[in-house]
Parts: sequence; C-alpha cells; structure tokens
Amino acid sequence: MEMVKQDIPTLELTATNPANGQTLGSLPYTPSHQIPEMFSQARKAQAVWAEKSFAERRQHMKKMGNYIRDNADELARIVSDSNGKTRMDALATEVLPCLMACDWYGKNAASVLKPEYRGPSSLLWIGKRSEIRHDPLGVVGIVSPWNYPLSIPFGEVVMGLMAGNAIILKVAAATPLVGKAIEDIVAAAELPDGLFHHIVGSGGQVSSAMFDNGINKLFFTGSVPTGKQIMAQAAATLTPVSLELGGKDPMIVLDDADLERAANGAAWAGYQNAGQSCGGVERVYVHESVYHRFVELMAEKTKALRHGVPDDKCSVDIGSMTTAKQRQFVEGQLADAVRDGAKIVAQSQAVSDQEGEFHPATLVTDVHHDMSLMREETFGPVIPVMSFKTEDEAVALANDCTMALTASIWTRNTKRGKKLADRINGGVVAINDHLYTHGMSDLPWGGPGESGIGRTHGPEGLLEMTHSKVVNWDWLKAKRNLWWYPQDEASNNAIHNALHLVAPRSPVDFVRASLRVMPAMIRKMYF
Repeated sequence: MEMVKQDIPTLELTATNPANGQTLGSLPYTPSHQIPEMFSQARKAQAVWAEKSFAERRQHMKKMGNYIRDNADELARIVSDSNGKTRMDALATEVLPCLMACDWYGKNAASVLKPEYRGPSSLLWIGKRSEIRHDPLGVVGIVSPWNYPLSIPFGEVVMGLMAGNAIILKVAAATPLVGKAIEDIVAAAELPDGLFHHIVGSGGQVSSAMFDNGINKLFFTGSVPTGKQIMAQAAATLTPVSLELGGKDPMIVLDDADLERAANGAAWAGYQNAGQSCGGVERVYVHESVYHRFVELMAEKTKALRHGVPDDKCSVDIGSMTTAKQRQFVEGQLADAVRDGAKIVAQSQAVSDQEGEFHPATLVTDVHHDMSLMREETFGPVIPVMSFKTEDEAVALANDCTMALTASIWTRNTKRGKKLADRINGGVVAINDHLYTHGMSDLPWGGPGESGIGRTHGPEGLLEMTHSKVVNWDWLKAKRNLWWYPQDEASNNAIHNALHLVAPRSPVDFVRASLRVMPAMIRKMYF
C-alpha cells in the first residue's frame, strides 16, 4: 500500500474545546524541512543519553514527576478543555497515571532491563557463557490518539526514555495543546538537548516523515484501518511497530454476581470519558436469572448521571465527546440498532443547554449480534445489554469479535471467574472490575486480533523499547570447537553420541554417551 506524501504546510493547528466550541489556542505546524534535522539531533542526543546509568535517568524522571505533581490541576484543565472529559476524569485517568509512570519506570527499569546471565544448556556448551542485553532502539516514534491525549503518549515517552531512547512525538490533531503540555513536562526533566521532539501535523504526513527519516520503531494508538496502513508502510523498510487499535470489550455478569457492584462498574467503564475508551465496556452479557434486575439497576444509574460542560466544581459526571465525526458515528450506529429492534431504556440528563459534541449516556436492550452496535467498536457512551443462558453461550458471545483488548467477568466466586477467564479472548481479563489496568504501570497493555500487535506498559512495554543482543564467550578458552576442522572419524562419532545426550533412551544411555563424548571433546578442543 502506497501512501501519498505531502509537504506539511507551515500553518497553524487550532485547538477547540469540544464541550463549548471555544477556541483554546493554536500551534504552528512543524515544517517538513525541519524534520530531518530533528532526527539528526535526536540521534546525537540519544548516543549521550544511552551512556547514562538507569539511576541517572531516574533522576530526570523524578523531575518530570515533580512537575506533574505541582501542576496537576493545570494539566487536568488542559486535558479537559482539549478532550471534553471532566476535570476529575482528567485528573484521575490521565494526570495521576503519568505521575505513577514516572515513579514505576524510574524505579524498575534497571531490574527489568539489566543484562541476564545464562549458563550452558547442554554438556556440549560446557565452556560457553552468555549474557542477554537489552539495548536501546535509538529513536522511537510515538503517534497518539485524542481519547487519552496525555496518559497514552506520556507513558510511552517515559518507557522509551528509561530504556535509553530518543523520542519523536506526534499527538492527535484534535488535542494539540496537550502535546505542548507534554513538552513542558519533558522540559522540566532537563534532558540532553534534542533528545525529545514534538511534531505538529497531520498523522499520515508525520508517520510518513518518520519512516522516511529512519525511525527505529513506531508506537501507534488509533483505529484499525489506520493501524493496518501504518503496518503496510512499515513493511517497506522492515521498521518494527507496536499497534494498539482498540476493542469491543465484553462484560459478563454471572448469576452469582454482586449486581450493585456490577452495575456501578458497567456505568463507569461504559460511560467514562463519554465512552471513548478502547478498554471500556462496549457490550454486556447478563445471566437470564439476574438480567431484569441488572437492567433496572443500570437504568437507575444511567438516569442519575449528568452530562454537560466540565467545570472545577464537579457539577457534571460526563463531559462531551471529542470530535463531531465520532459523535455522528455513534448516533448513526445507535439509530441503526433502534431501527433493527433495539430499545433505549435510559439516558443521562443534560445540565443546561448543550452546544458542544454531547451524546447522552445511553442504556440499550433487545440487541443481537447482527447489529453493528454489538460487533463494531462504538467508542461512545452507549451500553447494550443481552441475556445468556449458559457459560458456554456467554463465552461464545464474548469471543464473537475480531478485537480482544479487554474483558471482565463479574461473580462472587473468584475461582469460578478465573476459570472462565481462561476461555475469554483478551489482553486483559478482569474479575469484578473493568477499565483500570491501563493506569497500572506494572501490567502490560494490548490485545490479540485486530486490537493490534505488541505491548506497552509493564516490563513487557520496557522490553518493547529495546532490542535483545546476545554476548557469548568461551570461559574455558578452548583452542577449537568439536565441529571445527579437521573433520575426522573421532569428531563424527562424538557428534553421533551427542544425539544421545540430548535425547537419551535411558539414564544408562545418557551416561554412556557422556563418557564417549567428553574425552573426544577434550582431545579436539584442547590438544
């Protein structure tokens, strides 16, 4: 697949508050002719940065963490105004996780990425010693979305820096001022000049520029179609990519579930951030014996929610959606479901007049799997609920999807929940909770299928920011290996006997093979 490359215009990108339409400010587009120099600076700075110890890098992360702590309210306001989510939502799901990322990666990168010693795996390698090293990739590209414009890219920035890389960041066009906020956080770290760059521009043009300038790996979070396009583009240069492409995440409520907790959890995980969470609840399956009670509880909680323009007084529970395009998609998908028989049971209440990109929190029943609402990612505040009879049916429904980012199981019996989790597709399967593990820096994030490839966060995320290098040496300082020249009958017999060291017919066979191989090895290797 060939992508059309265009020059990034030297214009300004204007940020607008989606909740009230007010202009927030603007940033100039990054001229395309400056990007090669950014890469050059990044490579020079990365060479310096890679020589620093983990303890030294950690001190820089602590400075970023201190800045986040001291400017938490302002950062939450910038995210809220840019994205439409409430101030508390921004503080809890974006600002706080960024601070925790600085802390966890700063403290744990050294132990995760330290060289790993490996001894010989066979008598044939008795003189060999090995070390697995996790070297920095070089310059890492990050292209991030608008739904979590601070916490998604910033966590990857911290992982990349602690692993010894330079960073080139591109945030979503809908939330450019959050990119400027990340610049300010990183500036507080006092990193080597040129180690971090923020590019302002369209996603396709910037990702093309990254590939053109030899990015060492690209981390992308966004839609499935765009992710596939990026992967195809990366194939031309065999550039590795990590793709997080969303989910259609199921929630299974078993007959023994705590329904009050389950309803509270569904409301949070389905409506939070106006439903714009790739790991949020997108479809709920409830055992038929508790279905009607669950729907009653969900209807009460949905009607009690207030949606409106965010403020500092927590006067609303749900803010606006971020883009008109996404709101229109949600409206269209819901309308299609209603035409096909779905029933809107409850919606949240508007606070004052609504002029922004608002969609009410909406509870829907009478749905089925022929509906787009149950098969395609909604990415909006709509929760469809279906009943099921057996666990087998619930598993089949939950797994009937091309994406598998997260899932949840609700039961009072943790053992039962864990057993059922074995059968559910997903990168994360939570029991009696949902939509929180992205904020846990110690756990990997990502999922199979069209949810993407690779992982971020946790030790796995740190390892994604490196490439493995094997350093191997001969401890016994032999003159030659058994299989080196000259080729002779003794060496050939020894190799034949080595087959019985690897796969002996019996313990006696193993001992007999050892007694034949070792003398031949010693003669060949040392005399």
